[in-house]
Amino acid sequence: MATPTELPEYFKCPISLEIMSDPVILSSGHTFDRSSIQRWIDSGHRTCPITKLPIPDPPSLIPNHALRSLIFNYAPSNNTHHHQPPTRLDSESDSLSQLGLSISTLTARTSSHSQKLEALSQLNSLSKSNADFRSRLTESGAVSALLRCVDSDNDPPLQEKLLSLLLNLSLDSDDNKVGLVAEGAVTKLVNALRGPAAAVAATVLTSLAVVEVNKATIGAHPGAVRSLVYLLRTGKGRERKEAATALFALCSFPENRRRTVDSGAVPILIRMAKSGTERAIEVLGLLAKCEEGREEMVKCDGVIVEILVNYVKNGSSRGIQYGLMTLNLLCCCSEMVKKMVRNEGVLEICLGLIQGDNEKILRVASNLAKVLQEN
Repeated sequence: MATPTELPEYFKCPISLEIMSDPVILSSGHTFDRSSIQRWIDSGHRTCPITKLPIPDPPSLIPNHALRSLIFNYAPSNNTHHHQPPTRLDSESDSLSQLGLSISTLTARTSSHSQKLEALSQLNSLSKSNADFRSRLTESGAVSALLRCVDSDNDPPLQEKLLSLLLNLSLDSDDNKVGLVAEGAVTKLVNALRGPAAAVAATVLTSLAVVEVNKATIGAHPGAVRSLVYLLRTGKGRERKEAATALFALCSFPENRRRTVDSGAVPILIRMAKSGTERAIEVLGLLAKCEEGREEMVKCDGVIVEILVNYVKNGSSRGIQYGLMTLNLLCCCSEMVKKMVRNEGVLEICLGLIQGDNEKILRVASNLAKVLQEN
């Protein structure tokens, strides 16, 4: 490995002043070489060597995978280069360098608020434009450190930057999405649903819920569905729309439908649908697939039928599709609803839609027409 003077200062262990081979993060946020900090701890010390603040007993040593990868990739291994420090970083090394610097800044308790914001801005910029960097950041184990060390729940600017970074990291492969959930991103996102960055948090949950296994994991989180329904009830325009979109993604998983109904979503969605939010009709369509959802909707039979028929007459193709589907499910479980739907002239509308060329609408219109023609 190159001598310490050839490499950046932050590659050096603060205790030994040698280049680190196995960097780990102490609870204070500072990084040390494992062997050095372990000797410090074994000697009976229970404070951080830099901040002098107490550390847990037993101490937690978090591997700094990002910095370790950076040191490994940066350090020249060919003897002919040992005394020739690089004069220019290529784009890959530059990205790795920025990753290591940013993680070190974010995990150090001595970093100022503005320094943390700048570090997150740099990570956002690189992750937004560089798919390889997103993959490296996810695989490095740095996400877990970010979620633990960036105390942003009560800091809206930091929180929004962190959520934007998580959104960027969720854009690629299913493995990335599963990895983010495994690293504990859901808890951070659920907490953010009740703060000023709620819309972004809901968008990230939607992105993560593209993967089937994540739908189950997110839905099983004690506060996920409940917080999304809370956002439906209390949020403003964009927040409510993003919350509905996240619920739509989650409710393709059957168990999440019951959770959503139990959280009181149905009457809120009905009000949203009445005010023109078509996404609410799509969520209602999924909730109508479970018995609990149909029971809640039938309680509002007059209102829900009027709203659904209006979307069948005037909605977009998806509004028509989900309006018909929901009416079909409700008619199958309630003769009273079926009678109301007939009186609204929906059978004639269905017969007309069957003549169209939209296969999805044709199918649901045909199914509803058959139900309405039954005695």
